[in-house]
Amino acid sequence: MEQDRHFMKRCLQLAAMGTGRAAPNPLVGSVVVHNNSIIGEGYHQQCGGPHAEVNAIASVKHKELLSEATIYVNLEPCAHFGKTPPCADLIVQHRLKRVVMANRDPFAQVDGRGIAKLKEAGIEVTTSVMEQEGAHLNRRFFTFHTHKRPYIILKWAQSADGFIDWHRNTATQQKPLAISGKESQRWVHQWRSQEAGILIGSGTALLDNPRLDVRRWSGNSPVRLVLDRSGKLPVDLYLMDGSVRTMVFSANQPKSDAVEWMPTSPTATLAEVMDQLYAQNIQSILVEGGATIHQQLLLEGLWDEARVWQAEKLIGSGVPAPTLPGKAHQVHQVGKDRCFTFYKAEV
Repeated sequence: MEQDRHFMKRCLQLAAMGTGRAAPNPLVGSVVVHNNSIIGEGYHQQCGGPHAEVNAIASVKHKELLSEATIYVNLEPCAHFGKTPPCADLIVQHRLKRVVMANRDPFAQVDGRGIAKLKEAGIEVTTSVMEQEGAHLNRRFFTFHTHKRPYIILKWAQSADGFIDWHRNTATQQKPLAISGKESQRWVHQWRSQEAGILIGSGTALLDNPRLDVRRWSGNSPVRLVLDRSGKLPVDLYLMDGSVRTMVFSANQPKSDAVEWMPTSPTATLAEVMDQLYAQNIQSILVEGGATIHQQLLLEGLWDEARVWQAEKLIGSGVPAPTLPGKAHQVHQVGKDRCFTFYKAEV
């Protein structure tokens, strides 16, 4: 029904407002509708806080209307006690006559149990309304619980002639090549605030000495993740300063006590590193370099999304940008740069 799609669109709009704060919980929005009018709405604002359905029902001024109302929610209402009571129980308690949802929840403690509880109470349940759009919104949550690994976003900036940097080594001490503009850099810091972790290899750590935090945007800095299989990183790097939670994946214990050591074999595959991240409840990662780790993830099929900045400048020679299959799904102009977004799966 077009009416169901209309109200589900509002659920998705509300759900997106929790980006960067709701994780590791999913993004969920909810509206309560009576006689084709919204009488209450809400979204899951932060992990540990009330769920979307709770906020939507609480916002309804005339509770007597609930028994004749329909509640829309983009994800199956939970049926278990977590940090908050089950939302399915709340819906049953208020005797709402109909529930419309976009997606079934893949989380093992829900996964159909919420739907079953609602139906057992005699509530009409409609599923799969804007299912594809809902799955895309919660692609991090769904990937984590379905594939048992983080949602992986690749990110790099390249010149108009296809290079991401000039050739450097630790002896030259050259600064990193600045390719993208200030507007693009603000976007990147916003992206950082939306992901659980940010991953680089030891080469990037040594050459660039990055901070990998959120400075040009508001929000939390992601967990810094450094792949240093041989344990060669010195203690004077920003990554070792303890300002942001940092995990170092290495065969040898890091020289700094300010970081968490993740014991990793020198021959560990990236799939094994992803297993460790899953065990640490890291739901999504932004991969910021370098070229080797990007190429390896692409080769192993360990990526879900890629965001590529392309600037106007020409370099002539240097480190070639990784190659992505297919065409970009989205293109945005930001200042003088263009951002190309690719998805491994169709969206």
